[in-house]
Amino acid sequence: MKKNLAILGSTGSIGTQALEVVEAYPDFFSIEVLTANNNEDLLIKQAIKYQPDIVVIANESKYKTVKEALSSHHIKVYAGSSAISQVASMSKINMVLSALVGFSGLQPTIAALQAGIPVALANKETMVVAGDLIVELALANKTPIIPVDSEHSAIFQCLQGEINNQIEKIILTASGGPFRGKNAKFLETVTPQQAMNHPVWNMGAKVTIDSASLMNKGLEAIEAKWLFNLQPSQIEIVIHPQSIIHSLIQFTDGSLKAQMGLPDMRLPIQYALTYPKRLTNNFPRFSFVDYPNLTFEYVDTHAFRSIQLAFDAMKSGGNIPCVLNAANEIAVDAFLKGKIKFLEMSNIIEKTINKAFFIAKPDFNDYYETDKNAREIAMKLI
Repeated sequence: MKKNLAILGSTGSIGTQALEVVEAYPDFFSIEVLTANNNEDLLIKQAIKYQPDIVVIANESKYKTVKEALSSHHIKVYAGSSAISQVASMSKINMVLSALVGFSGLQPTIAALQAGIPVALANKETMVVAGDLIVELALANKTPIIPVDSEHSAIFQCLQGEINNQIEKIILTASGGPFRGKNAKFLETVTPQQAMNHPVWNMGAKVTIDSASLMNKGLEAIEAKWLFNLQPSQIEIVIHPQSIIHSLIQFTDGSLKAQMGLPDMRLPIQYALTYPKRLTNNFPRFSFVDYPNLTFEYVDTHAFRSIQLAFDAMKSGGNIPCVLNAANEIAVDAFLKGKIKFLEMSNIIEKTINKAFFIAKPDFNDYYETDKNAREIAMKLI
């Protein structure tokens, strides 16, 4: 039987690469749902090509354009963020790929898990914002969450066959982004254009800026805590410029396991969609001869304060990681629009955390109120 997929965020970097994977295995997958936030032109092209049952455009002002463009096709068209959550829980769906960006990924993930539909998770913010409740929901509904981020996929793959063996720590690797090795003084004057020039990965604007500030790695650390049931002290981050080792596990006997490969997001996407099977593909293969030197460096938390802010938020717990995430989304948007400087992003995040209210054991409504409140605080600071 084919696996019926709902790809949430199909026009983004992860979504488009996921469709490449799906296209290579027409007998294995069926596209049932495609969703986009604003990119109606690409969504229309994807819908015509893959002929899903449903498409959703989150921006309701673009509904008419999408509807008219697909009027000659047997494709249902809906609009609005609530529609994305509704289609994520349809009984015909076998797996939801959440490739949405930011806080918007939370509610659709909840909807899928409540319906008992496995989630391939590329939206790290979902776990950052409400990891405790997401894990509880997955356990209660006996529904798996399979990570798509290359680092978390690496840890997930290394854990296969190790169910009874205790983890001492995990090591998340980072390329270092476009400003690896630069000090705080240099970072004072960098532009959005410079920050968007990532040396390894091709990603969307928000994720690319997070990678440049290393906030991406801080968010991944918080996500790893929930995905793999870890304490903050069990999570280490190292800079690995070649991006060949995607992450490692160290067990209590001192042994290390690493997952390696060329930096190609199609690999972890395919693994998540086909797990536990590994399907043959024609992706480029890694050769040690091409990479004779694999190097590692410590993170400069003085220049890149975001990582420390993320670890501090993880240790504080409660709704503080939610505050961190909301403030970061606002700060990144402001930086991209030229309203603030690069280093001001971390300052705004820190000040927002200090001004926000603390809830030790938040529920879902608390998380939504926290997100709203934190965004308001951050915008006032800007």
